[in-house]
Amino acid sequence: MKRLAALFGALGAVAVPVAAHAQGVVPGALDRAFGELGGAGGEPLSLSLQLLLIMGLLTILPALVLMMTSFTRIIIVLAILRQALGLQQSPPNQVLIGLSLFLSLFIMAPTLERVNDAAIAPYSAGQINAEEAISIAGDQFHAFMIRQTRENDLEMFAEIAEAPAFRTPQDVPFSILLPAFVTSELKTAFQIGFMLFLPFLVIDLVVSSVLMSLGMMMMSPMLVSLPFKLLLFVLVDGWALLMGSLAASFG
Repeated sequence: MKRLAALFGALGAVAVPVAAHAQGVVPGALDRAFGELGGAGGEPLSLSLQLLLIMGLLTILPALVLMMTSFTRIIIVLAILRQALGLQQSPPNQVLIGLSLFLSLFIMAPTLERVNDAAIAPYSAGQINAEEAISIAGDQFHAFMIRQTRENDLEMFAEIAEAPAFRTPQDVPFSILLPAFVTSELKTAFQIGFMLFLPFLVIDLVVSSVLMSLGMMMMSPMLVSLPFKLLLFVLVDGWALLMGSLAASFG
């Protein structure tokens, strides 16, 4: 649970300073966090406006979790696996989302620890200001995302944006990195899903051929092949292999 709290705190740090300090929200801390965002004369925003901004930020946290972490790849692969097995509602969506969230937390743990040590903890202690905390947290997520993004996807979005050539990966702005990262994650997820689908497709084809040869055309091949697919998945310890492979796919 400590790392789960760090996940939301770190993601919020990329958006605005108050989310990075969400674990200790008090009026004084809010005034300090929003002091740089205040109105004329450098006055901090009123408490009601601060709370309004916080509630608005909470609405974008799910999008940050989805688009800036490993969550997208994992949930797509798990959904494809369920379809390949021929199971409509098992595991249910809530279980798949929970598995994806906590596996993402495991994969993102090194990044979150660096964000906490370099940005959230110093900001909470008053050693750095909000702008520096956001920049440091953003750099850590930028480093994770750039490692998982294909160069051709980056080049495609850079061309669309008519951006100049980047000398180093750190020079890629988030406006280009985010869509390129999501595109790469979708491509990787479907590649893994295709490899998962193949053995179960073979079982479906074999069962269908056997039923046709026996003249049992009225019996659903999916109904007959389901126990065999479940047996294969259990015998090879499929869940452990899948979770381990997904975690290893992020290097």
